[in-house]
Amino acid sequence: MSDVLELQDVSVVREGRALVDQVSWSVKEGERWVILGPNGAGKTTLLNIASSYLYPSKGTVGILGETLGTPGTDVFELRPRIGMAGIAMADKLPKRQTVLQTVLTAAYGMTAGWQEEYEDIDEQRARAFLDRLGMSEYLDRKFGTLSEGERKRTLIARALMTDPELLLLDEPAAGLDLGGREDLVRRLGRLARDPIAPSMIMVTHHVEEIAPGFTHVLMIRQGKVLAAGPLELELTSRNLSLCFGLPLVVEQVGDRYTAQGLPMS
Repeated sequence: MSDVLELQDVSVVREGRALVDQVSWSVKEGERWVILGPNGAGKTTLLNIASSYLYPSKGTVGILGETLGTPGTDVFELRPRIGMAGIAMADKLPKRQTVLQTVLTAAYGMTAGWQEEYEDIDEQRARAFLDRLGMSEYLDRKFGTLSEGERKRTLIARALMTDPELLLLDEPAAGLDLGGREDLVRRLGRLARDPIAPSMIMVTHHVEEIAPGFTHVLMIRQGKVLAAGPLELELTSRNLSLCFGLPLVVEQVGDRYTAQGLPMS
């Protein structure tokens, strides 16, 4: 399997502080990774590097066979090969656009419709992705009127629209109630198990949000990697306790995970 993403001794320094510090990490084709860590650990920074929108202060970043910052790499050709869904993207999208328009504009790499004309195949693809994420009943709804869960599902459909080779999900379940979270986790699990789906990287704070079908975990604290590898080997109580800085117990229930703190003595 080839490397979809490869970081070698990568650091990002801002105002003298390392947001990520000498991170080496590789994601191979077909893998589904979760990045776990507390607030400020560097999770979103890693995702921004993987999206090619953030360059490292030090180190080497390879994305889909291209090396960031080298003369032969054109990020404007690279970025359409990467799908990204997160709060930052939601803030860029016009609230008055319909759900269908919001997904369709991704076909042209745009956030808002202008005078472009879409082919039937584009609309069929947009409808199919929205259907897959349970949004068929909302095609004509304005994006700004959606609930948080509906918005998150629309963003994932939009990220899939360009048939990306790498899908990045920044806290897709953040702000959802229990029902919304479970519905999204179920749909992400279906996507993660699909053998023709792209390689995936998802940022989260909570092991309960790890969908079945995800294969690997990277744990990061204060910009440094604490553990990286297959979920069944690295998602341990010891590693999670070190990552979040307090005693935690991880349990696997079926194909899902839970974590809770130890009782205070």
